[in-house]
Amino acid sequence: MIKASKLRGSRALQRKRRHWRVRNSVEGTTERPRLVVFRSLKNIEGQIVDDSSGKTLIGMSTLSEDLRDFKAEGSNRRTEHAFAAGKLLAECAKKQGIDSVVFDRGGYKYHGRVKAFADGAREGGLEF
Repeated sequence: MIKASKLRGSRALQRKRRHWRVRNSVEGTTERPRLVVFRSLKNIEGQIVDDSSGKTLIGMSTLSEDLRDFKAEGSNRRTEHAFAAGKLLAECAKKQGIDSVVFDRGGYKYHGRVKAFADGAREGGLEF
């Protein structure tokens, strides 16, 4: 465990601390796996994880080949790209028989690209 004094200085470490706090209450099961979001400066990725077996079931990123030809039309290109990635992840999950998930925001605030990714997953057919 990292000392609290060390966590104050770095944004990345503060996010890790928030993520640990979220992970204490969010757990994915076989019936309802966990949808984890990671956001970098330019991209966003999501994974559906079964915590009981410790395996990643599905992963999708804005860098994936399926989204390589995606052209955003509005002023928020990254947000629209995140929405499309969430929708595509949900469609892949539906093909594998996953209907509902637990959303893990990964220590990020629930707005912007993280919210767009979640909204895209909801529109694609996932329940959370």
